Amino acid sequence: MSAEDLEKFETEQELALYREYRDVVGLFSHVVETERRFYLCNDVDLQVRGEGAGVYFDVRMNDAWVWDVYRTARFVKNVRVITFKDVNVEELPPREIELPD
Repeated sequence: MSAEDLEKFETEQELALYREYRDVVGLFSHVVETERRFYLCNDVDLQVRGEGAGVYFDVRMNDAWVWDVYRTARFVKNVRVITFKDVNVEELPPREIELPD
Protein backbone atom coordinates (compact mmCIF):
# COMPACT_ATOMS: atom_id res chain seq x y z
CA MET A 1 0.00 0.00 0.00
CA SER A 2 1.44 3.33 -1.03
CA ALA A 3 1.48 6.45 1.11
CA GLU A 4 -1.11 7.96 -1.22
CA ASP A 5 -3.41 4.94 -0.79
CA LEU A 6 -3.04 5.13 2.97
CA GLU A 7 -3.83 8.85 2.99
CA LYS A 8 -6.89 8.26 0.80
CA PHE A 9 -8.08 5.47 3.12
CA GLU A 10 -7.66 7.67 6.22
CA THR A 11 -9.52 10.52 4.53
CA GLU A 12 -12.40 8.21 3.63
CA GLN A 13 -12.53 6.88 7.21
CA GLU A 14 -12.63 10.40 8.66
CA LEU A 15 -15.39 11.40 6.24
CA ALA A 16 -17.42 8.32 7.18
CA LEU A 17 -16.94 9.16 10.87
CA TYR A 18 -18.14 12.73 10.31
CA ARG A 19 -21.22 11.44 8.50
CA GLU A 20 -21.95 9.06 11.37
CA TYR A 21 -21.54 11.95 13.83
CA ARG A 22 -23.97 14.06 11.81
CA ASP A 23 -26.50 11.20 11.84
CA VAL A 24 -26.31 10.53 15.60
CA VAL A 25 -25.73 13.96 17.18
CA GLY A 26 -29.48 14.55 17.48
CA LEU A 27 -29.79 11.52 19.76
CA PHE A 28 -27.65 13.08 22.50
CA SER A 29 -27.95 15.96 24.94
CA HIS A 30 -24.30 16.63 25.84
CA VAL A 31 -20.87 16.99 24.26
CA VAL A 32 -17.85 16.09 26.38
CA GLU A 33 -14.34 16.88 25.18
CA THR A 34 -11.18 15.63 26.87
CA GLU A 35 -7.55 15.83 25.77
CA ARG A 36 -7.85 12.42 24.10
CA ARG A 37 -11.45 11.97 22.97
CA PHE A 38 -14.69 13.64 21.98
CA TYR A 39 -17.96 12.13 23.24
CA LEU A 40 -21.67 12.59 22.75
CA CYS A 41 -23.78 11.41 25.68
CA ASN A 42 -27.12 11.78 27.43
CA ASP A 43 -25.87 11.66 31.01
CA VAL A 44 -22.62 13.15 32.30
CA ASP A 45 -21.27 13.51 35.84
CA LEU A 46 -18.12 15.62 36.28
CA GLN A 47 -16.42 15.51 39.67
CA VAL A 48 -13.33 17.50 40.69
CA ARG A 49 -11.14 15.38 42.96
CA GLY A 50 -8.03 16.11 45.00
CA GLU A 51 -6.74 19.51 46.02
CA GLY A 52 -3.97 21.96 45.21
CA ALA A 53 -1.60 20.70 42.52
CA GLY A 54 -3.15 17.22 42.75
CA VAL A 55 -6.55 18.16 41.32
CA TYR A 56 -7.97 15.83 38.69
CA PHE A 57 -11.29 15.30 36.96
CA ASP A 58 -13.42 12.18 37.20
CA VAL A 59 -15.93 12.14 34.33
CA ARG A 60 -18.62 9.48 34.03
CA MET A 61 -20.91 9.22 31.03
CA ASN A 62 -23.79 6.93 30.18
CA ASP A 63 -25.26 6.17 26.78
CA ALA A 64 -22.29 7.58 24.86
CA TRP A 65 -20.92 7.77 21.34
CA VAL A 66 -17.14 8.12 20.94
CA TRP A 67 -15.48 10.08 18.14
CA ASP A 68 -12.67 7.67 17.29
CA VAL A 69 -11.95 6.60 13.73
CA TYR A 70 -10.19 3.42 14.91
CA ARG A 71 -13.06 2.02 17.03
CA THR A 72 -15.35 -0.48 15.39
CA ALA A 73 -18.07 0.04 18.04
CA ARG A 74 -18.52 3.71 18.86
CA PHE A 75 -21.66 3.35 20.99
CA VAL A 76 -20.70 2.72 24.63
CA LYS A 77 -23.03 2.08 27.57
CA ASN A 78 -20.72 3.52 30.27
CA VAL A 79 -17.55 5.61 30.04
CA ARG A 80 -15.25 6.77 32.82
CA VAL A 81 -12.41 9.20 32.17
CA ILE A 82 -9.91 10.28 34.82
CA THR A 83 -7.67 13.13 33.72
CA PHE A 84 -5.49 15.95 34.99
CA LYS A 85 -6.15 17.91 31.79
CA ASP A 86 -9.06 20.20 30.91
CA VAL A 87 -12.52 18.77 30.35
CA ASN A 88 -15.19 20.63 28.40
CA VAL A 89 -18.86 19.73 28.92
CA GLU A 90 -21.57 21.38 26.85
CA GLU A 91 -25.31 20.86 26.74
CA LEU A 92 -26.57 20.63 23.19
CA PRO A 93 -29.62 22.68 22.22
CA PRO A 94 -32.71 20.63 21.45
CA ARG A 95 -33.18 19.98 17.76
CA GLU A 96 -36.47 21.54 16.78
CA ILE A 97 -36.01 21.58 13.02
CA GLU A 98 -34.55 18.80 10.89
CA LEU A 99 -32.49 20.22 8.05
CA PRO A 100 -32.42 18.25 4.80
CA ASP A 101 -29.10 16.74 3.71
